[in-house]
Formats: sequence, C-alpha cells, structure tokens
Amino acid sequence: MPRHPLPVACLIVLCTSVAARAQLLTSEPVAFGGGHVTIGGDVSASYGTKDPGFYTYTDYQYSTLRRFRAGLSGQVTAGDHFAVLGEIRMENATTPYARALYLRVQPWPTRGLEFRIGRLPPTFGAFPGRAYSPDNPLIGYPLGYQYLTSLRPDAVPANADELLQMRGRGWLSNFSVGNPSRDNGVPLAEAVRGDTGVQAKWANEVISATGAVTTGTLANPLFTDDNNGRQVVGRFTVKPVVGLVVGASAARGAFVDSNAVWAANVGDRTRYPQTAWGADAEYSRGYYLIRFEAIVSQWTMPMHDAPLVDRPLRAAALSIEGKYKIIPGLYAAARLDHLGFSTLAGSAGAGSWEAPVTRIEVGGGYSLQRNLILKGSYQHNTRDTFYIPAANLVAAEVVFWF
Repeated sequence: MPRHPLPVACLIVLCTSVAARAQLLTSEPVAFGGGHVTIGGDVSASYGTKDPGFYTYTDYQYSTLRRFRAGLSGQVTAGDHFAVLGEIRMENATTPYARALYLRVQPWPTRGLEFRIGRLPPTFGAFPGRAYSPDNPLIGYPLGYQYLTSLRPDAVPANADELLQMRGRGWLSNFSVGNPSRDNGVPLAEAVRGDTGVQAKWANEVISATGAVTTGTLANPLFTDDNNGRQVVGRFTVKPVVGLVVGASAARGAFVDSNAVWAANVGDRTRYPQTAWGADAEYSRGYYLIRFEAIVSQWTMPMHDAPLVDRPLRAAALSIEGKYKIIPGLYAAARLDHLGFSTLAGSAGAGSWEAPVTRIEVGGGYSLQRNLILKGSYQHNTRDTFYIPAANLVAAEVVFWF
C-alpha cells in the first residue's frame, strides 16, 4: 500500500496565515461574460493520526483524515434552456479528474424540469451532495460511502472460502478469478466519483424526483462501460413541514465486468448486479440539526466452486449524526455508524462474509468567516476481525470555498 503523508506544516500554515487574512478572502463565486460564466471553488486540508487498520481509506487509497483536496466548479449558460456544468477535482498530488461534466437542458425553465447528459453528479442518497461542502460537520465520511469491502468488479472469489479469507481486508484484496493483481475493494456507494449517462430531475418547493441511466453502479461509477450493462437509479425527496426533509433511493445495475464473468465461465454478465435501497431524513430547528441515513446493498457474484454462495451478498449501513450550534460560529457534532453483513457457510463454518464495523466520531468546528472553517474530530473504530480490531484516530481540517 503506497504511503501518502500530508505534512503537518501544510495544515498549520493554512490554519494560521489564512485565518489571519480571513476577511480578505473572496466569499462569492466569480462571474463574468455578462453572468453567462460562473466559477466557484474549494480547498481543504486535513491531517490526523496514521490509520493502521485502513478504516478511513477510500478507493483512491487515501485516508479521509490525511488529505489535501482542491476543486473548481463552473457553469456556462446559453440562453434560458441550455447550460454546461462541470466540477474538476484533485486529491493530494494526483491527476485532476472530472467528478461532473454534463449538458443541462431545461425545456421549460419555470416548471422545474431538467435533463442532464454526461458525467453526472450522484443520484443515490443524501450524503454525496455534501461530501465536499462544509455541510459535512465532521472530517470523516459515513461508513456506507467510504469503508472498503473486499468485493471488486474485476476479480471475484471462486467460492465461499476464498471470500471469507478476504474478510476485513478491503483496502487490498485479491481473488483467483479475473484480475489476479491486488487492489482495493469497493464501498456500498461511492460519494466522490460521478457516473456517466442520462439524468432527469423534476422539483418544486416540496417534492423532488430524480432518475438516471448510467454505465456503472453505485459502488463502481464508470466513464466507459466494462460489461455492456446499465444501471437504473432513482431518488425521491419530500419536505412535509418546515425543517424536515425525507428521502428514498433505489438502484440496480450490472456490477461484475465482462472479463471476470468470462473467467468464471458462468454465463450472462447481467445476472451479477448490484442492487441497493436507501432511506434518509434530516430535521433542523433552532440550534439543532439531526440526520439519519440507511443503505442496504446486495451483490450477486459468479462463483462456481464448492462451497457455493447460492444467495446475494448483503450489506447494511446505518448512520446517525447531529450538530449543535454552541455560539455564533462554533458548533459541536457527532456521528454514529454501523456497517453489517449477511452470513454464508464456508468449509470451516458459517460467518459474515465481511467484518462488521462500528464507528463513533465526535468533533466540532469554528467559522473564521462564512466560507472558512476549522474542524477537529476524534474517531473510535472497531471491527470484528483479528487484524487491527480497533483504532482511535484524531484529525484537524481547514475548509475554504467560494
């Protein structure tokens, strides 16, 4: 596993020199061309305890607690009906990538209906919409959107025993069927990368409905297709009273790539999908904000040797978080996460196909100005496995956006 240390000095400089000039920093997107072009951006840097158990690693092989991120978002409008929107991001010193780049078409601008074509923002779930913003009150991500299971689209276990051997090793798993190299597994749902396809959205002040057809799946968004399959995904939200938002999501798409299916010699690639359901709610009143989100995902994998797995592999993630404003600019926050997995029978007995994980994260933040926040957090992670069964991690982060 490559090491990606982020120097403490970088964070200290950002926290001190930027804080001293806080009121000099721009706080609004930059517009020009008569308002037809708008550009915004954000920068964040976090530094924390080294994670010995890879609890906080993402599929970019970076810890969410040791990361430098920068992004630019832009919009170019052409009249009332057409616009091109994009979001370019970079993490640590890697090559920038397009999280989103799509054409938006609004046939009737006043009726709340729009169509999007290209690299799309995530449709499923509530958290992806605030993954990069200060609306994430803590530094870490919910387990369902970050923790790496051992499953991979390009390599599959031959039987139940091989899958159980990778239990709790999702940051670097390998299987005998398909791609033989070691690589990271996937989370239940990806919060960072966008998928490619077509999306439709309709919204008014109370109801919002979004649907999309894409090339990848929740766990493995793609720019180009790898199995000639498609994902269908939708999300619905309603605001029944002031301060309350309730949402539901669902998705189904071909997960295992064609090469792995052919290597397994088990037939039609579309028989091996990822299917997921989600529910979320948010309530705010006065100084309080409470959020809840649940994801249930299942994968059907093309195993062909005994002991066979004759049912989909299921995982369920639950996240509850709260935020309280102590005084103007200062808040405290906490999040409780759990990620559980279904059981299967191997040669040595039955057990969950992946190691269950629980995380408690507490922390807070202080706003130096509206768009400049300093955060701190503490995490306690536990996992039902012999390898690093617990890890206590602390981190600090500075976030600036315009």
